[in-house]
Amino acid sequence: MSVPAPAWVVAGPPGAGKSTVAGILLALLAPPPALLDKDTMYGSFVAATLAAAGRPAGEREGPWYDGHIKVHEYAGMTSTAREIRSHGCPVVLSGPFTRQIHDARLWRAWVADLGGGTVRLVWVRSDAATLRHRLAARGSGRDAAKLADFAGFTAGMRLGAAPAAPHAAIDNRLTASATLEDQVAALVAGGLSDQRRGR
Repeated sequence: MSVPAPAWVVAGPPGAGKSTVAGILLALLAPPPALLDKDTMYGSFVAATLAAAGRPAGEREGPWYDGHIKVHEYAGMTSTAREIRSHGCPVVLSGPFTRQIHDARLWRAWVADLGGGTVRLVWVRSDAATLRHRLAARGSGRDAAKLADFAGFTAGMRLGAAPAAPHAAIDNRLTASATLEDQVAALVAGGLSDQRRGR
């Protein structure tokens, strides 16, 4: 296909609620996109790589992780999304994508790597209090390092800065005034997608 199928990027820090937002979005779109969730695709790969390298099991940030693991996670997601879209199937990518969304130049280059065409960014907004609450509540080993150096983790997530890329924001802070369902439905109804279920 000369024009790839649409893509949606659900981005935000770990614990922000990306998986929940992606699930709501998938339920509203027709045809339903293929979901590419970073943790689902690479969770076991990351654990095995960390173990083989003798790294801490909860390591998910930092120069070693970025250079030896994250770069391959994101490259694999990008290539997979590009291939799926080229065959006419829309996709939803779910992951932090912190560097890509906060640098307009990197965003444009990444959109090209995804195959170009329509790529919509949905930013799940959070704050430090909400992230600490949710990371502690889910009790995942992959969050241990984040909670151990919570100030460093939140600084790296750039919580107070909206993306430099064009985006639609979903507020999933504990203080949010509207439900996720209502916010995502409003985005879809407002033209986030050209095809909505029931149309």
